[in-house]
Amino acid sequence: MLFKSFDKTFAFYQRYALATGFSARKNTSWKNVGGLVKIRYIVCSKEGFHVSKAIDSGSVENSKKIVRRNRGSKRVGCNAHVKLLLEDNNMYKIYFFEEEHNHIFVEDEDIHFLPAARSIDYVKESFISGLSTINIGPVKAFNIMKTIYGGFGEVGASKVYCKNYRRDLNLYIGEYDAEMVVRRLIRKKECCPGFTCDYVIGEDRRLGGLFWAGEQSKKIIQCLVTYLVLMLLINQTSKYDLVFVPFTGIDNHFRNVTFGGALLGSETADSYRWLLRCFVNAFGSEPKVVVTDQDAAMKRAIKDVLPRSRHRLCMWHIWEKLKTKVGPVLSANTDFNTRMSRVVWNDTIIPEDFETEWHSIMSTFGLENHEWLKDMYNLRFDWIPAYYHGEDLAGLMRTTSRCESENYFFGQICNPRCTLVEFFTHFETAMDIQRHEHRRNDHDTRYIECKPWSDFVLEKQASEIYTQTIFKDIQIEIDAAITKCMSKSVDTVGDVQYFEIKDFRQPCTSFFKVQYSKEEDGLSIYCSCKRFEQFGILCRHIFYVLRYEDISEFPRRYVHRRWTRDVVSMGSNHSNIRFDEIGRNSEIDKVYREIVVANEYVVNRLVGDLDELCRYKDHIKSYIDKADEVMVAAPPPTRKERFADIGGNIEKSDSMIRVPIKTRTKGCGVQKRIKSNREIAIQKSSKIQKSCRVCGGKGHNSRTCKDKVSSNAIGSINGM
Repeated sequence: MLFKSFDKTFAFYQRYALATGFSARKNTSWKNVGGLVKIRYIVCSKEGFHVSKAIDSGSVENSKKIVRRNRGSKRVGCNAHVKLLLEDNNMYKIYFFEEEHNHIFVEDEDIHFLPAARSIDYVKESFISGLSTINIGPVKAFNIMKTIYGGFGEVGASKVYCKNYRRDLNLYIGEYDAEMVVRRLIRKKECCPGFTCDYVIGEDRRLGGLFWAGEQSKKIIQCLVTYLVLMLLINQTSKYDLVFVPFTGIDNHFRNVTFGGALLGSETADSYRWLLRCFVNAFGSEPKVVVTDQDAAMKRAIKDVLPRSRHRLCMWHIWEKLKTKVGPVLSANTDFNTRMSRVVWNDTIIPEDFETEWHSIMSTFGLENHEWLKDMYNLRFDWIPAYYHGEDLAGLMRTTSRCESENYFFGQICNPRCTLVEFFTHFETAMDIQRHEHRRNDHDTRYIECKPWSDFVLEKQASEIYTQTIFKDIQIEIDAAITKCMSKSVDTVGDVQYFEIKDFRQPCTSFFKVQYSKEEDGLSIYCSCKRFEQFGILCRHIFYVLRYEDISEFPRRYVHRRWTRDVVSMGSNHSNIRFDEIGRNSEIDKVYREIVVANEYVVNRLVGDLDELCRYKDHIKSYIDKADEVMVAAPPPTRKERFADIGGNIEKSDSMIRVPIKTRTKGCGVQKRIKSNREIAIQKSSKIQKSCRVCGGKGHNSRTCKDKVSSNAIGSINGM
């Protein structure tokens, strides 16, 4: 038999070997005087014998006990082989074939255990990489492939192969991790002029900080970023323990939206100053409100860089600390928790009422001299809603569920062992999810009509103005205005009417005062609850007055544009380029996805006709032989070439940006720390306590048992 190349010959013999029940491998070759390979050998994988390496136990290096894995040997001296001769026409000819084997063949159902039948090809690599973007590791990816292909034997690879693929990719990235990320972001900036990125290099050219913000984020922020939440969410976002700082705001559906992010190598005031300057330069304006935790360095940075922004403390961080600061007894006290919740989370009381109730709680539970609570009381202007509920839209940032939601959202797609390249693919996946949710909410607002709860004409108009989420809140206010509010008195002074509204949903407050007047440019209305000032939507007390005055047109003066349907353009979601698509040959991925979609379409159409489905299967299988010929003529890229397509092809140089040194971040804890009483009590309660063998009690053993000690003492006295 003649073959055009040695690779075609080896592929042919390997297929024969797997069909028979063994695997083959390449062996020795012979060259002529000119150095041209004339003879090649292909042998059975069980050819030869295993040779153990001799160990000099007396040498200094091997003086310690050497432990080797007892793996056994696959070599049994099999003589089955073929000899290939290179002819003058550059064709390979099989001139000798030894068919006899000295071992049993592998059963058909065990063929997938042979090394020749296992490999990580392009499809499996794409599958593992795709699942990696949603924080699914190689082991789970292998189990998913097993389910999709219908069994372990159909996967064509082992669990170890999948783990080794991820290992080899991380080794390829290695010390070029930071350089690859920076180059990708710079390349993205060239492709998308609206994209912004900046970085800072520290000592030894190590990455000290990285900031980025997308083009779409800038478009959204022009309409929505009246308020910005700056939260430290996850300390360990990569194996370098960099601090991840997402810039989060609220969209017109009252959902979190991330405008940009940053990675910081240190949590110093200088690092935060650099970060905030990058944000102001990228978006061109300062936010009115910034919500953070109690980090002193960040507080100084905000004061220096954002002097006109109102700095607020995150209530979630403070409330979580309260449970540990007051101890396990008070933290389990229902009366204490109820009273504290009512005074802390209440955005309707005035500051004087808050201070009175706070001091009453401190006096009742004996906490007047509690240092931490005294510090929190001194900081009440920065975190208690009663002190800022009159500020414009300040109520949007009151809820701490946003901090918890963001923490959970990014925690799902991040892990502390990933590289920077992998982290950015995770971040892009998170942004894809966020953009998809925003577009779904837009779709629901445009094409799903909410059912009216009343015949109030303003309810119908509100459904056409606001997004669906905001309209549902307004609908609740209108319903409460009709069913839960009543006017006590109406006084008229000149052109202004003063209403006293009783709200049966707010028993703690006697009456809400509404001021109403008609002007040339429209009506003017104000309520003492200040819900419009806090959240940007009208309250039930105002809707009561509007219904009382028989107003038939929704007052446009009191419509915040940020809550309307068309505040964000519909086409802004299509201008995004993923981080992991920059510089890659995405045409192959695109064709591959089209093949998968087309195949799925055909199967779904033919699933009811078995005969036609079998003909389609035969049609696909008929292309296998041609695919093998194409693969030999134009072999697929090597694994290193595929890694270069993922991370980039970078050579080491003195100007290369080096990966940051792993540092300890604030709040990561120490090994020897003082535990709170609550934590100690929880740990003790979770442990299974053993009983004493002497008295049967718990909390001690037989050596420290008091009964044993007393009995020994009595015995010694009697002996005397």
